[in-house]
Amino acid sequence: MPSVGTSFDDKIYHVVAYCGLTLVWLLYIKPIKKKRLYVIICLSAIFLGYILELLQYFLNPNRTYDTYDLIANSIGAIFGTLIAVKINVYKLN
Repeated sequence: MPSVGTSFDDKIYHVVAYCGLTLVWLLYIKPIKKKRLYVIICLSAIFLGYILELLQYFLNPNRTYDTYDLIANSIGAIFGTLIAVKINVYKLN
């Protein structure tokens, strides 16, 4: 991956990846008025990040569990959800 030039490049990549993942999930579905589905998909992305962190910790001895990765994943999922909500609001009008 190209370096952004900071000491936390990895966390920036996590935010961008989970923002994109959540955007794709939410924009794939039809524009909806049910806010509950947005919350479910956002929480699903966060849960996926948690499961992947646990799997890499337990299955790969060369990888470590990082709470900051989980925080970055969660921030990305929330940003992706907020962006998708704004985009879908415009589609509904």
